[in-house]
Amino acid sequence: MMDLEPIRIETDERGVCTLTLNTPARHNALDGRMVTLLHRQLQAIAKDETIRVVIFTGQGESFSSGADLQWMRAMGLETEENNRQDAQQLAMVMRLLNRLPQPTIAKINGPAYGGAIGVIACCDIAIAVSSASFAFSEVRLGLVPAIIAPYVVAAIGPRQARRFFLSGELIPSAVALRLGLVHQVVNADELETAVASQVRRLLKAGPLAIAECKRLLARLEPGGESLREYTGEMLARLRGSPEGQEGIAAFLEKRPPRWRY
Repeated sequence: MMDLEPIRIETDERGVCTLTLNTPARHNALDGRMVTLLHRQLQAIAKDETIRVVIFTGQGESFSSGADLQWMRAMGLETEENNRQDAQQLAMVMRLLNRLPQPTIAKINGPAYGGAIGVIACCDIAIAVSSASFAFSEVRLGLVPAIIAPYVVAAIGPRQARRFFLSGELIPSAVALRLGLVHQVVNADELETAVASQVRRLLKAGPLAIAECKRLLARLEPGGESLREYTGEMLARLRGSPEGQEGIAAFLEKRPPRWRY
């Protein structure tokens, strides 16, 4: 077992690796340190042939509240180059997770917002507790779900993405199931069993066959490297913009942003 804060990583004798976001006091928000660790760990997992299945989950009551807004505000005030590089690293984390050769399961133990939904969309199988909720809240902060957009649109389709990206409204787990954002919704006391059942199925498959199947599916995806760079550039530009800075500040200061009626 390897225990890295703010991420906990455990691999059992079968090669099932559980990667847990481990800052429950902050609802497992993604900040610069966590993104760096995720980048490093996903690179290592991709090269480790002893790992057969990867489970992605959160510690405590939340899966993840998405990007940490203090981090987002700070990066928006950085130099243009530092801001851009930071955004591109987050884009690379999503790409690494999406392209892992091992099958991945999002074990959604609670609410997931913003960038955390990108993590879910990048996983091959998503199982959520019935109490989980989801929201693309970026537009209310003067931002856009840029980096996660390709993966979310692939999961729920452009028509549904239009509604939920633009409205920022709360998505209950039952609606997320209908949208195709998650594959299964269970009661909280059934989550472990549901995930274990999927793990058993995946372990019956040949590791090389699964890796090749995922490689095939990746070839069918539109976009590619140019799209990843475009979305990273968009995030960097918007979080450094006056509107993005105002939206983040308003949320942190618990007041309405200037554009709100």
